[in-house]
Order: sequence, then structure tokens, then C-alpha cells
Amino acid sequence: MTRTLLFEIGTEEIPAGFMEPALSFMERYMTKALESHRIDHGEVITMGTPRRLVLVVKGVAETQRDKVEEVMGPPAKVAFDNKGKPTKAAVGFAKGQGVAVEDLKVKETPKGAYVYVLKEEKGGRTLELLPSLLEQLVRTIPFKKSMRWGDKELRFARPIHWFLALFGEDVVEFEIEGIRSGRTTYGHRFLAPDPIELAHPDDYLPSMEKAKVVVDHGVRREIIWDQVRREAAKVGGVPQEDEELLDEVNFLVEFPVATCGTFDQEFLELPPEVLITPMKEHQKYFPVFDKEGRLMNHFVVVNNMLTENMDLITQGNERVLRARLADARFFFQEDKETPLMEMFEKLKDVVFQEKLGTSYDKVMRFRQLALFMAEKVAPEKLDLVDRTALLCKADLESQMVYEFPELQGVMGREYARLQGEPQEVYLGIYEHYLPRFAGDDLPTTVTGALVGIADRIDTIVGCFGIGLIPTGSEDPYGIRRDTLGVIHVILSQGFRLSLWELIDRALELLGNRVEREPREVKEEVLNFLRQRLYHLWVSEGFRHDLVDAVLSAGFDDLVAARKRLEALQAFSRDPNFEALMTTFKRVVNILPPGFTGGEVNPHLFQKEEEKNLYEALIQLEGKVKELVAQENYLEALKTIATLKERVDAFFDGVLVMDKEERIKTNRLSLLSRIAHLFTGLADLSKVVLSK
Repeated sequence: MTRTLLFEIGTEEIPAGFMEPALSFMERYMTKALESHRIDHGEVITMGTPRRLVLVVKGVAETQRDKVEEVMGPPAKVAFDNKGKPTKAAVGFAKGQGVAVEDLKVKETPKGAYVYVLKEEKGGRTLELLPSLLEQLVRTIPFKKSMRWGDKELRFARPIHWFLALFGEDVVEFEIEGIRSGRTTYGHRFLAPDPIELAHPDDYLPSMEKAKVVVDHGVRREIIWDQVRREAAKVGGVPQEDEELLDEVNFLVEFPVATCGTFDQEFLELPPEVLITPMKEHQKYFPVFDKEGRLMNHFVVVNNMLTENMDLITQGNERVLRARLADARFFFQEDKETPLMEMFEKLKDVVFQEKLGTSYDKVMRFRQLALFMAEKVAPEKLDLVDRTALLCKADLESQMVYEFPELQGVMGREYARLQGEPQEVYLGIYEHYLPRFAGDDLPTTVTGALVGIADRIDTIVGCFGIGLIPTGSEDPYGIRRDTLGVIHVILSQGFRLSLWELIDRALELLGNRVEREPREVKEEVLNFLRQRLYHLWVSEGFRHDLVDAVLSAGFDDLVAARKRLEALQAFSRDPNFEALMTTFKRVVNILPPGFTGGEVNPHLFQKEEEKNLYEALIQLEGKVKELVAQENYLEALKTIATLKERVDAFFDGVLVMDKEERIKTNRLSLLSRIAHLFTGLADLSKVVLSK
């Protein structure tokens, strides 16, 4: 027989960002708990609203599975004497297991005959086990921030008001700090606040629907988006697709009711981001756009309330937004009157990091680093890069960014445009922040790309230089994000830059602010970059061993490293790849550690196989070198592969480790030259071959 388990934790409103992690944990916890307690079950479902965390488990067995276990004892020859009578060892083992000596059994194992006892444990009733499992669940749900309330010791995201716990028709009875579980739940705080008594878990969703609560957050999300689109369509517009905003709004309401509001047309004279940011970030409204993608003077708000006159609620939201937009307009007008260079000077009073100096100090450092890169990849843009670097952080001292930090870069772009800066400068000011998150846009301007790389490199090297290295989930300065940003921007722009040189230059500019040995800092930064590259490229579908092989051969030039990886991945699809790698790994593996080889002396050859291999090598060395110089790495690999038959014949017919030292060294030198063909392409020792 099976039953449905229903568990609801009723609370004050839990922050939207806390909900998804908590629900995911509940599902994992209960799945693992039931399995570890030998309780068979069906689907595990979690649902939630701001006021409730809900767990439903279908098809839960009413009793545990019986447990049958073999407990091994001493060897049979120790447990029984020559006459087959039990010894003290057998008696002691039987007593320890709570069985009679006569119940001991003997079985053959790979180590010989051993005594064992078969212990059976009858499964208990699930209803008696569930109280402790549910209580433990409540006490272990992780939240970013927890709180205690009143004189309670329990820490939770928000105060708990009730526990609904049903196993079929029975209440799962437990109590946590005066809050007893029962069959009572509550509907919408305002629309249906009365208690609801449930006889069975199957009654839960229908009862909640009547009580104006859409418990299933997946269903609620679809309802919200459908309502938002319909409301926007009423004014001839469409909402902006924003998964993050939709997810947040979804966990702000229990009974969604969308309405469309309006703001004054004159606000549209402001930059769109100035309007969109207060709407989304502060009010959680959905902006509305026309069919051409232009912002309209409308918004959609998702209410957690249904009244006879929804217009009154909409008008209230309009008043709140009007005040927000009026503030934004005031800040914008005030900021326009202040030159960016004046804002820039104020950065002298803003501490970026205690040991790394002010934001002004940081700008002056990465400005030089950006110019260092520009001289190498875009010397014609030196003046534009210099101006972009100088002004890119100025808007941090604007009133608008102080009020709406999300607009950093956006406002710098707008103020620079209004103050007559060149297009590549004002676009670069905004784009130097890109990408801000995974999947974000990348810079389109060289100025934005170079300044963004410089800014990030200064942060990364500076933090490593003072010991602020990311560990576990701790990364307060966003070093991981910045590192991936450097990688993405360099690759998207195709910049041929040396990571080694960039780090050296950054260390030089940081000077005595670096508290650790510069060589050690450089090694750690490069290793960190390597780790990010490895995980990034593996996540993009490249074979992990091929990524390792390419990175082990060097990644100073990211563009070249990426091309080598693509070539090696393509080469690995050759049906003969495994055989080729087996042959060439044999070459690499036979060379003594640190062996650099010497001049190959053809006069010391004694076998036709080594002569033939040498002749073939001479013919293709120059071609491989030329192909590598042209970055035609796939063709270079194919060319090297033509040596396979000669190499195989060499190993079949030649004893490399000859007794005569000169002969051995000469043969090793020949193999070393073959291995050298792969230098800078890939470290073949990292390639994993199937067994």
C-alpha cells in the first residue's frame, strides 16, 4: 500500500531569490532521506509561493523495506576446531550479534572460508519515521540569510506560522518550538485568510485554488507571462522578455493579476535605460515596447490582489513610478551640467580597495595597461583608448549612478555623448563593462574591449597580489567573472596579446602595492586563467583531455590556443586518431625526463628503419614549421601523421636503448626531433586513449 505525503511550511513572505534554492534542496533532501531509510516512493515534487514551501511525494510506501544483511565474522578455521566444535571466537561473535552459535553459517570468499550471520531487520512504519525526517528538513534548509524571531532558537528565512503535514489521511505529528504540525493551512493573506482543514493531500491544490493561491510556481509563471503579454497588447505593445524579472515576480505573488499602467509621455525624452531601470529593478514592472522595439509610455505590473476596481491599484503604481521617474529626470538634468572630467577628479576620494588604492589610482593604472595593449593591436586608436580609459569610471560619481548603480557605464555613455566625445569613446565607456554576466553582449568597439581587458587584468592581478584569491564560493571582487570576461573579449576581438606580458605589465604598474613575490603572483594568475579556460572549453563541448593537451603546450596567445584546440578536436575525428596517438605517445614516453637531444648524426645509423625515418623527417620538418607559422594547425597535424608508418617500423626494427651510449643518444635525439614537431601544438602525454 502507498500514500501521498504532503508537507507545507507556512511563513511570512520569503525573499524571491531564496525560493528556488530552498525548493531544490527540499527535493534533494527528501529523495535522499527516503532512499536511505529504505522507503519506496514515486515522484518528488516541490512548489512554492512567497508564504509557503511545499513538498509532495507520491506513492510513498507505508512501511520500510525489510533489511537483510550478512555480517562477516572470523575465518572458519578460527571459529571451529579440528572436530568442528565452536571456539571462543565463534561464541564471542555469535554473542556480539545476538544470535545462537547454531545460527552461524560458513561461506567461501576469495580470502577463504568465513563465518557469517544473516541478520534480518523488519521494516518499520513510515508514519512513525516521517516526523524526524520532516523536522530535520525544516532545520537544514539553507538560506543566504536566516533569522530568529521572538524567543525562538530555530533559524529560518522568515518566521514560520504553520506546518501542514499529511501522510494520506493521517497527520504526521511533530512540533518545533511550539509550532505543531496539523492538517490546517491558509489561503491568500487578504482574499481568503481563513484556516482551511484538509482531509487528504488530494484536496490541497483544489482548496488552494478556491482560496486564491496558485501554489505551483511553474503554472503561476505561465499565468503571469500570459497576463503580461495580454495587458501589453491592449495598448498595442509587447513586453520585454526578461527571464530574471519573470522569475522574481513569480515568487512575489500568490494570486497574480496583471494590469497595464501609463506614465507621462515627456519622460520618453530620457535615455531608455533611465526609465527601464527604475521600472524593473525597483518596482518590478515589465516595460512595454512598440513593434519597432521603441519604449512606450506604458508598463505592466503584476499585483498580488484582486479588487472590484483594479484601476485604483494601477493608479497607485503609476504615482509611485511617476515619483521615481521624476527623481531620475532631476538627477539626469543635474549630471548633464557636470563635466565628466570633474566627476573623474572626485574618484580620488573613492576607495576601490584599501591596499590597492582609490578608484582614481586604479584608472591611472589600467589606463597605462590599455595603452600598452593598444600599441600592439591598434596603434591608430591610442588617443581614443586613452580618452575612454580616462572617462570610463567617471559616472560612478554621478547622482544618477549613485541612485541607480545598475546604470554605471550607461550613464557614462550618455553623458560623454552629450558632451561631444567621439562615438568610439562614448560607446567604449559603456562597452568596457561587457560582458557583465554569462551570455551577455560582448564589446563591439576596440576601445571598449581594450579598456575592459585592462580594467579586469588590473583587478585580477591586484587581488592576487594582496592575497585576495577566490576560494570556494567566496569571490567578493568577482575575479572568476573578470577572468572569463578577459578570455571572451580577447577571443571575440581576435587580439594577439601575450597574457604573460599583460600580467608582467600589470605587476609593474601596481608596484609596491603588491605584497607577495611577483613571480609567485604571476604563476598563480596564469594557473587561475588556465583553470577557467579548461572549464570553459570543456563546457563548450571540447574533449577534456584535448583541452588539457593544448593548454599544457601553452596558452599565452589565447587566439592561437583556441585554433590549436579546434584543429586537434577535428583531427581526433579521424578514424586512425587512436592509432596515430599511440604511435606518437610512444615517441614522447621513451624520451628521458628533461632530455633535449642533440644533433642527429646520420653516420651513426645502423638500421634501414632509422635511416628511412630520418629522411622522412627531414622532408617534412620545414613544411610543418611553415604550416604552424601560418596557423594551419590541422594540416600540420595531418602532415606529422604521415610519419606513423616510419615510426612504427623504427620501433619494430630498432633497439633504442642500445648498449653503446653514442648509438642510444643518437636514436633518442632522432625521436626528440619528432616529438619537437608537436611543440606548441599539444602535449600528447595528456591525450587519453580508449582501452
